[in-house]
Amino acid sequence: MYRNNILGLFIVLLFASASCWAQKVDTSYYNMMQWRMVGPHRGGRTVGATGNAAEPNVFYIGVNNGGVWKTTDYGRVWKPVFDQMPTGSIGDVAVAPSNPRVVYAASGEGLQRPDLSVGDGVYKSTDAGKTWVNTGLNEVQQIGGIAIDPRNDQKVFIAALGHPYGANKERGIYRTKNGGKTWQQVLYIDENTGAIQVTIDPQAPETVYADMWAGRLAPWENGLWQGAESGLFKSTDGGDTWTRLRNGLPSAGDGLGRIGFSIAHSRPQRMYACVDATTGGGFYTSDDGGKSWAMQSPDKRLWDRGSDFAECHVDPKNPNTVYVANVVTWKSTDAGKTWVAFRGAPGGDDYHRLWINPENSNIILLASDQGAIITVNGGETWSSWYNQPTAQFYHVNTDNAFPYNIYGGQQESGSVGIASRGNDGQVTFREWHPVGVEEYGYIAPDPLDNNIIYGGKITRFNKATGQVQNIAPEAIRSGRYRFLRTAPVIFSPVDKKTLYFAGNVLFKTVNGGKSWDTISPDLSRQSWDIPSCVGVYADEKVRTMARRGVIYTIAPSHKNINTIWTGTDDGQLHITRNGGKTWSNITPDEVTSWSKVSLIDAGHFDNNTAYAAINKIRLDDLTPYILRTHNGGQSWQQINNGLPNAPVNVVREDPQVKGLLFAGTETAVYVSFNDGDNWQPLRLNMPATSIRDLVIKDNDIVVATHGRSFWVLDGINALRGIARENGISKTTLVKPGDAYRVRWNMNTDTPLPQEEPAGQNPPDGAIIDYYLDATATETVTLDLLDNKGRKIRTFSSEDKPYTISDVNIPLYWVRPQQILSGKQGAHRFLWDMHYTPLATTPAYPIGATYGATAPNPSSPWVMPGNYTVRLTVNGKTYTQPLQIKQDPRVKTPVNELIKIHDLSYRCYERSLTIKTILDFEPSLSKESAFNEIFDANVLYSTLIDVKKTRRENLERLKGTFMSLMGQLHESEMPVTRQLEKAVEEADAAFTQLTKFSHVK
Repeated sequence: MYRNNILGLFIVLLFASASCWAQKVDTSYYNMMQWRMVGPHRGGRTVGATGNAAEPNVFYIGVNNGGVWKTTDYGRVWKPVFDQMPTGSIGDVAVAPSNPRVVYAASGEGLQRPDLSVGDGVYKSTDAGKTWVNTGLNEVQQIGGIAIDPRNDQKVFIAALGHPYGANKERGIYRTKNGGKTWQQVLYIDENTGAIQVTIDPQAPETVYADMWAGRLAPWENGLWQGAESGLFKSTDGGDTWTRLRNGLPSAGDGLGRIGFSIAHSRPQRMYACVDATTGGGFYTSDDGGKSWAMQSPDKRLWDRGSDFAECHVDPKNPNTVYVANVVTWKSTDAGKTWVAFRGAPGGDDYHRLWINPENSNIILLASDQGAIITVNGGETWSSWYNQPTAQFYHVNTDNAFPYNIYGGQQESGSVGIASRGNDGQVTFREWHPVGVEEYGYIAPDPLDNNIIYGGKITRFNKATGQVQNIAPEAIRSGRYRFLRTAPVIFSPVDKKTLYFAGNVLFKTVNGGKSWDTISPDLSRQSWDIPSCVGVYADEKVRTMARRGVIYTIAPSHKNINTIWTGTDDGQLHITRNGGKTWSNITPDEVTSWSKVSLIDAGHFDNNTAYAAINKIRLDDLTPYILRTHNGGQSWQQINNGLPNAPVNVVREDPQVKGLLFAGTETAVYVSFNDGDNWQPLRLNMPATSIRDLVIKDNDIVVATHGRSFWVLDGINALRGIARENGISKTTLVKPGDAYRVRWNMNTDTPLPQEEPAGQNPPDGAIIDYYLDATATETVTLDLLDNKGRKIRTFSSEDKPYTISDVNIPLYWVRPQQILSGKQGAHRFLWDMHYTPLATTPAYPIGATYGATAPNPSSPWVMPGNYTVRLTVNGKTYTQPLQIKQDPRVKTPVNELIKIHDLSYRCYERSLTIKTILDFEPSLSKESAFNEIFDANVLYSTLIDVKKTRRENLERLKGTFMSLMGQLHESEMPVTRQLEKAVEEADAAFTQLTKFSHVK
């Protein structure tokens, strides 16, 4: 087995590399950039759920890697209230019954399952979720439950589950009596046994119950251990002392696991429990406060899969009505003897938490893998989970359409293909659809046919027909190959017909999956060391378990079809230089047994460079690991300087600028401008969440989160400029990316209500970024010049916002106005690619977009072509080229586009001339607008006479020209003869009405 043991060379290379550029870039150089959330609005795994009995319309949910959300209208609209915090991993959320402004949020997912993220303690809000503070317990990592004393919001219990992949002493039940200032561990068994639930008796708050669960995850996929110390405990002195409740319940010898329990508010001695056990698992009841228990039902649908589900909840008004949340939510009205399905679907919604309003049992909040829903009529109808952008994605890809589509497999829900830009001003439900791939892993759009999508393990989807075909290398699995949930699927960037797919071996097809070739042996470890984090579970079964690693990532070369890199989930890296005929093990010492090679990215500029993201969370190690090689894997350097303690999932090199790297960790996106020697945050306005994958598409970064759906950072040329110039120290005008003439909104109907969820569209116009090293002392101007150097549009830092007169619409529809800034720092300015608008009263279209509606344009588009951006600061000018391109969906010939432009511009010029005549006053005759149209020796009396005798006709004609320009602006379809004739007739009328010799 290959090992890189040349430690001296490694150190020399590492320090030589770091010395090239050791300084970080000031984030103020690029903080004008903003991430935008695209969607979809389809909820993800939610395990925290609570309401406010005093305000029945108010609810909070805690989303795994999605943060805390709040609704004040029974779930019609959910809003994030935790986005400024450093973690998005939430396991529970609770409102203080005695003071509903006090809310606690427990971080860490509170579940033992693959692909989780850990948290950093307990958070508290004293203003109903507006602001939060961390109150401690940072080392717990996973918190499963919160219980607040109903009389005192300062007294709180926390169920600390502990590290998911290793032993630690910060486990058990913690209590605070001072609102989180200090915490006391009041129930502890051992370093392998944590707490998953804690509940206070609402009638006797000194009585507290807790479930201790010895559940731990293995370093490999689908490995779960159950220790011997799981059990239910009770305290009758407010948590000072505890007693194990055993009578009638399964024991450790029965394989006892997690117990989910509930207390009947109306009869506190009545308790219910879902008990997970190898022998004796079932639904249990107690009528003596837990002293003794009796099984009511052994039905596995109620209690199975205890590591995922163990939720039961009693109706607060009726002790005989009880609910159980599992794959389906079940309801019993006879104390658990018989059950009916209450809520669920054939695919399995996977319900985790249930909250019932103590004052009104018809109001129920239900949290699941699909998000959260609310009923106010006892389950007859429910709110939607298609209004929560908390989807959990594993990977992301884009196609070559325009606008490009974003693809990913969504945990528990299926797959998503969503447009990066919506036609109606925003990205709504109209812009996305499932694409026939399972919930896990990769999706690979065919680079030669945007209608064909590959993914999963493995299918071929035809968007045009909606049909899905299984094209796996084996139609029926024989057992020869191993596959995990996340199987890599990727096209070669060199040969766009070559598609790779992997299990424990690498497969290749060149005919869309009609046949496959196996081009590697088993590339996983043949033997491995048992990681130290396994601890007490390192038994004979572990020591002798079968080979189980798989290829987790594939990185085909961008330069050579025969070079392919692979990484496995058990810690192996390989390379082939001959298309898979032979393979070399290039695993460095840093990549130990069961270090998951999360992703490899092949360098874009040579055949020997690659970057690898190594995720060791399954080894109970949160250290970030990114490796770099420039010699084909003969040696690797660790490049993690500047990255905080959080596992890394992805690293990518920018395809345009060598050494510009982007990485995604379990909390944020990071950027390196010097080939990984230094990293710094690129989180900007994005909430903390698990970044599972990212790709660079043209001038955008597209991110797949595991809890907040898809996000896009538009126009990264500023970052590219920083990398090219080794930073910025002076005033700079960034070279803009190509701009496309796309209408911001093509909706011709009434707008969607503002309550309808939607993602954001890209910035509307050409993106112009610039940086000022100091606040300007003179007026800053921005000029747009055509290819002949003629000025066609000017903006100034002295510009004033246009006046919005009394309009018959709420102003929340109107897009905020932008003014060119002259202040120190980085700025982003958008040019709408139109000529200077006429000074007319703004009018707004029927197809509006909430918060983003621009006035109807009063000037034409400029033509596609080459332009110059000129920035003037304190008398010094800076220029950059700008290319404007036609919307690729428009197939109108160029001569027709020219005709549209020329007719539009004629209408625009005539409207401007008429307005100048109508606005003419002798005292204003020397103003620029007047002198651009009329000779200096114009006869004032003639113009005054024209205004008096022809005003009405001129105003009517101006309206005609504006209407004609609007029709010409509606589309790029060829101009109809009747529209062209109407322009000619209006132009003739203009000539007649303005027939005097002083017009230029």
